Amino acid sequence: MERKNMFKRIMMPVDLTHLETQTRALDCARDLAKTYGATVTYVGVTSPTPSSAAHSPEEFAEKLRAFAREQGKKNGIKTEFHSMIAHDPTTELDDALLKAVSETLADVVVMASHDPGLVDYIWPSNGGKIAAHAHTSVFLVR
Repeated sequence: MERKNMFKRIMMPVDLTHLETQTRALDCARDLAKTYGATVTYVGVTSPTPSSAAHSPEEFAEKLRAFAREQGKKNGIKTEFHSMIAHDPTTELDDALLKAVSETLADVVVMASHDPGLVDYIWPSNGGKIAAHAHTSVFLVR
């Protein structure tokens, strides 16, 4: 039974070079989308220079578009994509993702996370920072 109005727009940050570490989060976003009839927007952040994910921001956006399309077809859900450019994605990722929450009109964020280690008590993880600063619900999936 589809429930209405709890979540309409789910934002799911993805790292196209490490999709195998995000399966549980991808499954969670899919299940929420199916339960609530929501749209999942897959968000990716790339640099303006060649990277392991793509040779250009345009190629990255096309890969993200194809990924979103494939997820929609495979899972029977509505999907979109939102590609962002950051000069240094490693250091600017949190700010880019927080900006994407607003730009995608997300009412919930689903993101992959990892078990906290010692360093996470000094420098918060990406998921921890998004959960602390986003003005929406955030699911951190381990």
